[in-house]
Amino acid sequence: MDEPATARLDGMRGGLPRLLPPRPEGLRGHLARFGPLPYRGRSGALIADVAAAGLTGRGGAAFPVHRKLAVVAAARGPKVVVANGAESEPASRKDETLLLAAPHLVLDGLQLAAEAVGASEAYLYLHQGAGAGIRQALGERADSQRDLLEVTIAETPPRFLAGQESAVVNRLGGGPAIPVFTPPRVTERGLGGRPTLVQNVETLAHLALVARYGPHWFRALGTRAEPGSMLVSCYPAAGGCRVTEIAIGTPLGRLLDPNAAAQAWLVGGYHGSWLRAPDAWLTLDNSSLRPLGAAVGAGVLAALPADRCGVAETARVVSYLAAESAGQCGPCLNGLPRVAATLAELAGPRPRHGARGDVERWAALVNRRGACSHPDGTVRFVRSALRVFEPEFRLHERGHCLAVNRRPFLPLPNDIPTSEDDWT
Repeated sequence: MDEPATARLDGMRGGLPRLLPPRPEGLRGHLARFGPLPYRGRSGALIADVAAAGLTGRGGAAFPVHRKLAVVAAARGPKVVVANGAESEPASRKDETLLLAAPHLVLDGLQLAAEAVGASEAYLYLHQGAGAGIRQALGERADSQRDLLEVTIAETPPRFLAGQESAVVNRLGGGPAIPVFTPPRVTERGLGGRPTLVQNVETLAHLALVARYGPHWFRALGTRAEPGSMLVSCYPAAGGCRVTEIAIGTPLGRLLDPNAAAQAWLVGGYHGSWLRAPDAWLTLDNSSLRPLGAAVGAGVLAALPADRCGVAETARVVSYLAAESAGQCGPCLNGLPRVAATLAELAGPRPRHGARGDVERWAALVNRRGACSHPDGTVRFVRSALRVFEPEFRLHERGHCLAVNRRPFLPLPNDIPTSEDDWT
């Protein structure tokens, strides 16, 4: 390692933040912080380092990154890489924050992933209207002639399922941004029938750091099973949202004040789970959360204020999720709307007798029967609410509600699309 690279590594040894600079930076600042791209040729060395680092996807599924890289790299013929910045989870702000603050780190990861798998095309998949800063960053890179591949920006409609990897590929191919049936997986036959690697933008930023500093450095943070850091969108009970970078395994009490007036915590986003306001020892990693039926998911943490109604908040979100269904299978087309309508009834003053039992039964029928994971994620959220807010559900059944503040707390889009045209 040369002297300037050693100096840069010394500057990174302090821990966090790894990804986010103090202020948005252009190419000059990025190069001063990280140095040039560490291209390695198509030897598989980067894939081996990513495997040793234990890097998992930061888009929600936490799938081992090296396994997807290896599948695409081993395939024959032309290949494609896609940086997925759709961030379709309404409560997540992390990818948007990263793309604004450190676009070149994401683009480094995209170029390195393309080299590692031998791709001949690269795409950046973003929400409509989110590409101005990225276009400027791409212009800086084009002027410096540092990239192997030209990157094409593609826009996604503002739909919840538009960021699912098969929906991404379907949209890039000129179709609607809805999930398609598998198999085959997009890593085997994706855009135009070519093996396609789709990775979340935060994942690619971490990959660029692993390429520079190696697996041992990456594992200096996090847990043995889940190494590294991650970006988290936090909603404290007092209101507002902040995006922060944390070591995986950080106690939730450091992120959301356990002494604040919160009745429950939402972990993982709208395909995540409600938890009773937990002890401060609970940590943000899947090993710790799994016994409680929860997961890190999209990296969203929200503390529901004590003055709100958990039943009403759940009903609002599930109505949104039902409207966001692609309508391709029975669980989405029929099951989720019925669950949403009955939850809305339960959030009202006088739900009919047996309504809660209907939701419990329908949630069980929907689970694991969808064409994609949308029904499963939605009923996971619903089932956790039925457990955590059971006393409030019982009060509603008797015509009472403890909430004194009726303002919605969890963020949702202003307009919920209602037609098939909204998928393109």
